[in-house]
Amino acid sequence: MNYKPKSAMSVSRIVLAAFSLAAAVLSAPALAERGDEALLLARDAFRNGERVRLGRQLEALQGHPLQPWAEYWALRLRLDDGDADGVADFLTRQAGSYLAEKLRGDWLRVLGKVGDWEKFRRELPALVLPDAEVSCYAAQAAGNADMVRPLWNSGQDLPQACETVVDQLVDAGGLTVEEVWQRVRRLFEAKRVGAARSAAAYLPAVEGFDGRGLEAIAQSPTRHLDKLPAGFAAKRGSREVALFAIQRTARNDPQDAATRLARIEARFGAEERAYAWGQVAWQAALRHQPEALAWYEKAAGTALSEDQQAWRVRAALRAHDWSAVRHAITAMPPPLAAQPEWTYWQGRALAAGNQLDAARLNYLKIGGQPNFYGNLADEELGRAIDVPPHALAPSAEELTLAAGNPGLQRALALFRLDMRVEGVREWVWALRGMDDRALLAAAEFARRNEIWDRAINTADRTRAQHNYSLRYVAPFSDRVRPKADELALDNGWVYGLMRQESRFVMNAKSSVGAKGLMQLMPATAKWVAKKINLGNFHPARVAEMETNVTLGTHYLKMVLKSLDNHPVLASAAYNAGPGRARRWRAERPMEGAIYAETIPFAETRDYVKKVMSNAVYYNTLFSGHPQSLKATLGVIGARGQGENGVEQLP
Repeated sequence: MNYKPKSAMSVSRIVLAAFSLAAAVLSAPALAERGDEALLLARDAFRNGERVRLGRQLEALQGHPLQPWAEYWALRLRLDDGDADGVADFLTRQAGSYLAEKLRGDWLRVLGKVGDWEKFRRELPALVLPDAEVSCYAAQAAGNADMVRPLWNSGQDLPQACETVVDQLVDAGGLTVEEVWQRVRRLFEAKRVGAARSAAAYLPAVEGFDGRGLEAIAQSPTRHLDKLPAGFAAKRGSREVALFAIQRTARNDPQDAATRLARIEARFGAEERAYAWGQVAWQAALRHQPEALAWYEKAAGTALSEDQQAWRVRAALRAHDWSAVRHAITAMPPPLAAQPEWTYWQGRALAAGNQLDAARLNYLKIGGQPNFYGNLADEELGRAIDVPPHALAPSAEELTLAAGNPGLQRALALFRLDMRVEGVREWVWALRGMDDRALLAAAEFARRNEIWDRAINTADRTRAQHNYSLRYVAPFSDRVRPKADELALDNGWVYGLMRQESRFVMNAKSSVGAKGLMQLMPATAKWVAKKINLGNFHPARVAEMETNVTLGTHYLKMVLKSLDNHPVLASAAYNAGPGRARRWRAERPMEGAIYAETIPFAETRDYVKKVMSNAVYYNTLFSGHPQSLKATLGVIGARGQGENGVEQLP
């Protein structure tokens, strides 16, 4: 800070005033603000399109931190009616805010829809994060249809605004037939048959694509393959439909798909044949089938997706074939190969080939990163996994600035009203451009208000000055640690799992119905409650802290006991189910890190790696001593080991 007071007395007064202001704002969640009810009524009016009723609530919200939200809703209703009156004024008054960004995006979409390109071009530069729809309108405004090409090639959904630009690109001869086919294939792979049919509409008639019956083929691909006419290979369209059937068969049974493909592969061109084998190999790798690597060899000559390339490496890891690991990573495009997981495994592959200096260079690229592979690289370099020294605590002045930040204030009010999605967006937007000192103050502001997930998220963003007690907050220790100790569960692991499950949000609820700190499914909670004879249990109590932690820790102990007392297996089981965790084992022992990396479900794979890295940091903080991730990961026993007589868990 550049300001220097003239006397010690002025310093004392400033500090006292700062602490008073911070305390006043920090206690806000405990108070029910007078305008909260009016804000919720305004939201209901917006959802129902009631402009007059919303206007009445605006009057009651004067001075409320969330008054700008009600103003935004009122302006959105006007925009929906084609009336932009007041929009420019709001954007000026709320410049730089999340709501200004949101409203400007809404306005640009309206301007693009009506073709007011002069105003569109004027407002576009101020939009920070244009979405696909705005990007396509921007292409129209610039008269540059080629701007839509990255969206087309990405395989993502294209909004209606993009159709005009794609049409222009096709008319100008800027979209090749091969680019259309590649999009069709990617959409087929994503099981978006309708979108694939729409993309295929841009193919010339000579390609011979018949989109009829695709849904039936998706449901019963082997029937289509059994009835292929003798001349099906005459046109590319028919060959691509046959490839689609092979790809769908591989999703159900890679072995069957390989057998069927071998019978007809001579009917395809070299690239088409390689594409088909790439699909079969990918699905085999996902199922940990040993033939996957051989089938990947047959895929040479086609462009593999990033997911396919990743699973080629994973198949090699499962096979303990370090030469194949090295070859597969070397074949990746540089940005993909540079990701931490592939940098680490390339280092391991190089070390296995006695290229120790090259391996060390790989570890150095990611060593020090506070994540699963950064931790493992550090250990390969002989470094202990420890937490960096705590940065200086935020000053009173820094805390005051955080407490007075309008975006953070709005986020806090939204959290209080259980408008968590909106609150998180406000919070994240408010962090833009903050340096480490401001981030640490905002994280501390969140911690004092018991917004644990924001404390974690904010502290995670620092680049040079860190506070790992904020990154790895451990709330409710008087409730959680005694439960873990009673069941002889590792405290760091329990907290690492809770951090990943709910970020300590008490009322967290997943899309599939899991609830509370430990994200218990209702059926699982009921089963565990019965097993431990928990009195007075009722499904409505699952989200209560005491009940949730009691049931969650007991279930975790049961899962751990049923899976060789191995935390990697138990973590996978907690997320995806014990049955799957068992099936993902191999016929022989493997490193815990290889097991984690080769989990077929992306969500579970990411979850297990983060839980285990979290556990190391929590135990480092709890014990005051460096920890070893490699030792924690250990070795996963062969399939069937220690499973005789094990009770089947939900």
